[in-house]
Amino acid sequence: MRQAYAQETRERILVAVAELMRQAPDGAISFDELARVAGVERRTVFRHFANKDDLLDAFWVWLNAQVVGKTLPERYADLLQLPVEAFAGFDRQEGIIRASLHTPSGREMRLRTLEERRHAFSAALAPMLAGADREDAQRLEQVVHALFSAATWETLKDYCGLSGDEAGRTVTWAIQALTETVQKRAAGQDGRASAPPLQSQLDEN
Repeated sequence: MRQAYAQETRERILVAVAELMRQAPDGAISFDELARVAGVERRTVFRHFANKDDLLDAFWVWLNAQVVGKTLPERYADLLQLPVEAFAGFDRQEGIIRASLHTPSGREMRLRTLEERRHAFSAALAPMLAGADREDAQRLEQVVHALFSAATWETLKDYCGLSGDEAGRTVTWAIQALTETVQKRAAGQDGRASAPPLQSQLDEN
């Protein structure tokens, strides 16, 4: 019974974080205001989250669970499936996703996961990039990381009029097309064709 109550209280606090991020113009979160919105004592918030870092880490996990069960790719196939699922989930949680993009607290929360995301994208793409030019492989990782993001979802939604599902499919198409291009270039470097690194061609032009 006590454990269930503690979990319910924790959930109320995390829901309150989402509400504050939606409402506050600058997305600032104070523990006093958080306690008020959650309907708990300030000390109760600290009982569950020792500091703001703990709170943001927990909120990121909670938010991802609201959007889609899995947000980080573990293999290349995930990069062709998860954008559609995640972007559709962003549509369902549009207010808080936009807040996470445009408020200081949201930015802080996202940046705390940056290294983990970079590692996941690199590992998921690695089997597809055997023999690829190192520079091409690095640039592909960087572009794929940028494509599979809430920022790209927002851009495709606002500037191209796409739904989350459509935006996710567009991103999937782009990831697959870019990966295949780098693979073909790697095959060319093995002797079946001649293909200098993409950046070398751009520099020459």
